[in-house]
Amino acid sequence: MIQFPKSTAFGRRVPKEMFYRNLDVKSELKRLFAEQIKRITWANKLSPETMNLAPGKTVQEIEVFHILLTDNELDDRVLTLMDQGIPYHLLFVLERADGRERLSIAYKEQTAKKNAAFQLKECYHTPWMTHEDLLLNFTALNMDALYEGFVRQIAGDALQAQNNESLQESVERQQEREKIQKQIKKLQAQMRREKRLAKQMALRREIARLEEKMNNV
Repeated sequence: MIQFPKSTAFGRRVPKEMFYRNLDVKSELKRLFAEQIKRITWANKLSPETMNLAPGKTVQEIEVFHILLTDNELDDRVLTLMDQGIPYHLLFVLERADGRERLSIAYKEQTAKKNAAFQLKECYHTPWMTHEDLLLNFTALNMDALYEGFVRQIAGDALQAQNNESLQESVERQQEREKIQKQIKKLQAQMRREKRLAKQMALRREIARLEEKMNNV
């Protein structure tokens, strides 16, 4: 069970419309906000002041939003819109109607664009589990390390560090592996449809090459 430090408690109810009222958002996305979300609470504010941590170079605050769902489903585009609209790093605690919960967090990088403080590069989430089984380690010396720890914990096996690589390097390596996996699946589907033996063998060799490449990423 996650126990946020009491000093970080914020507990402010947030209207769903706040996340799209000033944006050019499709009516479908507004409908998803209305139908899939029952309540949004700005639950915690993690910062150097509330956590007694050193400031980070890129991470100044981590805002924690608790989202109570109407049922058991939330479209990923909803979280993406919320993440893009707030110029801080966000941690989402999602709670389904059946009481099961999951954590969701996006890896963000700073951008030079005037109207965007961060660019979303990849989103990660835990499996759905009971409130008691949902865990998060807060051990860190500064805000950057706290955020990196959250991302790696929530991503799990998908984002294990190798050779002391940075979080950015881990994310880029994972994205490269996913890209190769998609190529392999495409070639496997093509091979199943292919009738010519010579072409099947050529596709099989290419698949083997990509699998070896993925193992070395």
